[in-house]
Amino acid sequence: MKLQNMFKKTNRRNRNAFGESRPEVPEGLLRKCNKCGAAIIAEEVREGNYICPKCQGYFRVHARRRIDMIADPDTFEEWDEELVTCNPLQFRGYEEKVAALQEKTGLREAVVTGRAEIGGEPAVIGVCDGRFLMASMGEAVGEKITRAVERATKEKLPVILFACSGGARMQEGIISLMQMAKTSAALKRHSDAGQLYISVLTDPTTGGVTASFAMLGDIILAEPNALIGFAGPRVIEQTIGEKLPKGFQRSEFLLEHGFIDRIVGREEQKAVLAQILRMHHKNETAAGSENKAVIAGHSRGPQNLENREDHAEGNPQMQVLEKQACPAWESVQISRKKGRPVGIDYISHLFTDFVELHGDRYYKDDPAVVGGLAYFQGIPVTVIAQAKGKSTKENVERNFGMPSPDGYRKSLRLMKQAEKFHRPVICFVDTPGAFCGLEAEERGQGEAIAKNLFELSALKTPILSIIIGEGGSGGALAMAVADEVWMLENSIYSILSPEGFASILWKDSKRADEAAEVMKLTASDLKNMGIIEQIIPEPADYTEGSMDSVCETIKPGIAGFLERYCGMETGELTAKRYGRFRKM
Repeated sequence: MKLQNMFKKTNRRNRNAFGESRPEVPEGLLRKCNKCGAAIIAEEVREGNYICPKCQGYFRVHARRRIDMIADPDTFEEWDEELVTCNPLQFRGYEEKVAALQEKTGLREAVVTGRAEIGGEPAVIGVCDGRFLMASMGEAVGEKITRAVERATKEKLPVILFACSGGARMQEGIISLMQMAKTSAALKRHSDAGQLYISVLTDPTTGGVTASFAMLGDIILAEPNALIGFAGPRVIEQTIGEKLPKGFQRSEFLLEHGFIDRIVGREEQKAVLAQILRMHHKNETAAGSENKAVIAGHSRGPQNLENREDHAEGNPQMQVLEKQACPAWESVQISRKKGRPVGIDYISHLFTDFVELHGDRYYKDDPAVVGGLAYFQGIPVTVIAQAKGKSTKENVERNFGMPSPDGYRKSLRLMKQAEKFHRPVICFVDTPGAFCGLEAEERGQGEAIAKNLFELSALKTPILSIIIGEGGSGGALAMAVADEVWMLENSIYSILSPEGFASILWKDSKRADEAAEVMKLTASDLKNMGIIEQIIPEPADYTEGSMDSVCETIKPGIAGFLERYCGMETGELTAKRYGRFRKM
């Protein structure tokens, strides 16, 4: 070998040809996550609901794949597939662009609509596909959604729309803008017909879609971390000249601010949608003969609260309650006692399949009020509770059970929703009073309480309110304008706290025990005055661990209430409720 050849670089290409060869990855096996940048196996992503296994980020889902994920097999029937845009502005190059996208995606337009079954429940569904001009809403998209909603109204079917859109379609100008009004008007008619609309927001949902059909759902769900807003983040930053905070306009931001009901991951979407559809099934909400028989069967037992009232002389337990009621101040202290069951305890003990719904749709979700849908012995009901915490940390999070205006507006939204679907409303009242603070006044605490009193007085569905702890002033009354009001034996219901009463009238809060006697705030006092209908006995040391006996008393009582009131004509129901308060 020549000396100069000893110092030459080795030819790596030739060496690899005889040594180890670099492995080749089959085309389509791997793809890159556009959120975390990791290399991921495509098959894993497909089998995992198109979620990155490394960062849990969500990939956008094609419309037909979404339908496969949500609908029962072989149940989807597509509607209006032939509808396409007609280029109303004769915008140059638009038709060519649409044609290219039709070829690439296999879609005629940016939304697929039709009828399907989800968990055996029929529904009309529409799914936007972001590959087609970012699923912007032009005339064809608006027309397809409108036709689907109109047909759902005619066939008395619920509607589920999956939004994924950049908003209005610029190439169609004012015609695109009019689709916002058209789709909204169709949904209004669908709502007035008493039908359910579920909106599911995916990433991204912005612009004219957000400002129309996407935010009009009776129930609004969203995927995690989805971008949702009217104006895009860059537009906002350019307008205000500031950097937006992390998480702004994401699903979690909207949940906190009261604009969506729930964030639902893809792995549970089908189950959640099926459950909501079942709870709104017309045969169930109409409380047919089978359900009435179930209610009647539970309302005839010896624990019936109505029987306790009508036959108190023959019921030693009832006599004890009336003759040996504890002193008023002792009831005040017991009602505030740490460890006493709170609103969410009653929800978990008395109801099944609770689906919590969030937000007032204006500003905030108030943790001091918990509400949603549930079953009571097979009957769909709306349950709302003023929620104290079980620890200091929880109490701080729930503002010690003192609702803000947002909490009252949330409760009213859920009650109006119950009225639309003819669901009875059951409220659990436990609050020292409405929150008194700067923000509460800025957002209209007085107006929020007044609106509840105004609307509940004529709500066209039965309302039962049970005071389980403190019933403080207007903050309690805002959830107790009901057909009947019951109280636990050691709960209280008053114009304000005894301390406040003593401070205002006697300038001495230390006379709170004396004030409690004067105020007539105990269950037995209020029963004698005709303010409440029933008193529910409770054990001496009442905790979550001893709730069973109390719940076994409440259950037949609620069943009896539903039997009495669910069959009433609307006019009779509201007139009876008005008469109840008119005589006080």
